[in-house]
Amino acid sequence: MINFRYHVVSLTAVFLALAIGLVVGTAALNGPVADSLKDRVNELSKDNQQRRQMVNSMQKELETEQQFAAEIAPIVLSGKLAGRRVLVLDLPSGREHTDGVLKMLRTAGATVTGRVDLQDKFINPDSNSNLMELAVTAARPSAPASGLPGNGHGVETSSALLASVLLDRAGGTPVTEADRLAVLASYTKAGYLTTDEKVTGPAEAVVLVSGQPYPDKDSAKKDESVVKVAEQFDRAGAIVVAGTGSDSGNVVSVVRNDPVLSQSISTVDDANTPQGQLVTSLALVQQVVEKKAGQYGVGDNVTAILPRLPQ
Repeated sequence: MINFRYHVVSLTAVFLALAIGLVVGTAALNGPVADSLKDRVNELSKDNQQRRQMVNSMQKELETEQQFAAEIAPIVLSGKLAGRRVLVLDLPSGREHTDGVLKMLRTAGATVTGRVDLQDKFINPDSNSNLMELAVTAARPSAPASGLPGNGHGVETSSALLASVLLDRAGGTPVTEADRLAVLASYTKAGYLTTDEKVTGPAEAVVLVSGQPYPDKDSAKKDESVVKVAEQFDRAGAIVVAGTGSDSGNVVSVVRNDPVLSQSISTVDDANTPQGQLVTSLALVQQVVEKKAGQYGVGDNVTAILPRLPQ
């Protein structure tokens, strides 16, 4: 008869056999498996190091290229915009690159008539009604509201008024200096814009410095408003959009994919770099000299990296 002691001995023997099997199996496999894992870790470590070196090399190469663009700018741009009056208009999304754009324009000999910084409030959908009303109340005798678009889009209407006082007029009575300053003062007081550099008169061309698409819940409406700004200034004079990237939604992308806008508005998609800032000035030369638009940079739907100018 099998007693309890027999069961205990049997179970002990089974567990002992399992333990011995695990120890023997682990000892047998430990060498090859450990060696294989060690070799794989070393391989991945070397690959990671090589990729890090590659990234560092590419970063250094990019910095060298941008330094080259900055140093060659005086030679390439010298006198190209001499006597040309240019307004710089920027948006919060691209404002950190405005100084670089201004530097290149001045290197090309341009007379900067002013720098106007549009604030987030200007393109905020919540400001639509107020911008419509302000366009009417800010209008002046030589800058009347009668010729402004009245389709209910406040950014469009206000942009049209600002363009009429900041750029030359093809025909009709020119805006007076007093009326120009009064219109700008109205928008400044309401918090829609600031003028870091005093506007000294009308310009014949404008550079709109912008950035990436807006990421918030109102992004589609804000991106649309930026395009409205570009459209209204395009109606008044030559324009180059100095942007960052050509992602879907931003003004560079919209212009390039519009068969009408792309015929009159030039875009540069890498204006966050010295190379792109140099190309922005060259694109403006093409606009005012050849009356021709082009799409330049390194993104999608470009004409070329930079425009070919007549000698």
